Amino acid sequence: MADKPKLAVWKFASCDGCQLSLLDCEDEILAVAGEVEIANFPEASRAVIDGPYDVSLVEGSITTPHDAERIQEVRAQSGLLITIGACATAGGIQALRNYQDVKEMFNVVYASPHYIETLETSSAIADHVKVDFELRGCPVNKMQLVDVLLAHLHGRKPNVSAHSVCLECKERGNVCVMTAHGTPCMGPVTHAGCGAICPAYHRGCYGCFGPMESPNMPALTSWWKGLGVADADIRRACRSFNGYAPAFREESEKYD
Repeated sequence: MADKPKLAVWKFASCDGCQLSLLDCEDEILAVAGEVEIANFPEASRAVIDGPYDVSLVEGSITTPHDAERIQEVRAQSGLLITIGACATAGGIQALRNYQDVKEMFNVVYASPHYIETLETSSAIADHVKVDFELRGCPVNKMQLVDVLLAHLHGRKPNVSAHSVCLECKERGNVCVMTAHGTPCMGPVTHAGCGAICPAYHRGCYGCFGPMESPNMPALTSWWKGLGVADADIRRACRSFNGYAPAFREESEKYD
């Protein structure tokens, strides 16, 4: 009998939410667990099996020199490397520091800032190593995560669509909050995956799943300006969970 593929899950700078999404799959994860050997997943088990690993899931951004070294080691040990969540794919909410003087922040926050060793920026995993697949979200959609794993196991393409949250609104029967109520919404430029939760409750999308494929950011922000949204609020909306994703970052910088 052939050995089962080895699966490893790695954490960098993050809140663990995407790993918890994997654990929250319950029945579905049991199906995956039957086809793989969970070799390294500290959130689930203290047991560790040495690499190399067939598949590595990486959560979190690169924020320290140690992170930058360790991700190289993870890449070297991994056949397929999949980044999961906003931190790993776009630097996460902690990338807001990229717009500030990090040393000045340390002096305000820490009593002994000289003990802190960090990089000037929080950056995505793909900025440091080759990534084979990116799964966006804050946190990721647990069913998309299971599908990505099963796709690798069965040699098929993952069923993760590249369309925007707007299509999910249509599928759910939501009334468009922008056209009907004049509510600013990131849905037209945000990757689908959440099921359009916020618009279903008459709130604008916050962009949790990052930019969709080929987002038209200038068209969206122009529409927002027509709704009377101030430049500072446009900048703030673009700088949230996925604020350092190139499409969102470049648009936000127009309003500095």
